[in-house]
Amino acid sequence: MHEISLAADILRMVEVAAEREHFTRVGQLRLEAGALACIEPQALHFALAAMAPGTCLGVAEITIIETPGTAWCEGCKNEVSIDSHIEPCPRCGAYPLRITGGTDLRVLDLMVFDD
Repeated sequence: MHEISLAADILRMVEVAAEREHFTRVGQLRLEAGALACIEPQALHFALAAMAPGTCLGVAEITIIETPGTAWCEGCKNEVSIDSHIEPCPRCGAYPLRITGGTDLRVLDLMVFDD
């Protein structure tokens, strides 16, 4: 379950930002996880919530927004939405598709406090 190491990396990144930007706690953390990022959003949320107590994320509301995967189909020359790296074009059934989006995990924003 690599979501645990991802959660630890996110927590470290937020703590480094807290030190650099002089805030003490996070009220809200919003993440974006693409459908093709090979991440289980519920597992990532659970891992972050389990690691948060005693850190600047201790009381943070954690939101993970899931975005669709997108790909370019050479067969029908369209960009299409997909849920898996291995599925064919939903329009024409062609293989392979060139992945164009939905592979990232990123921090969208933080709401922070400096009390």
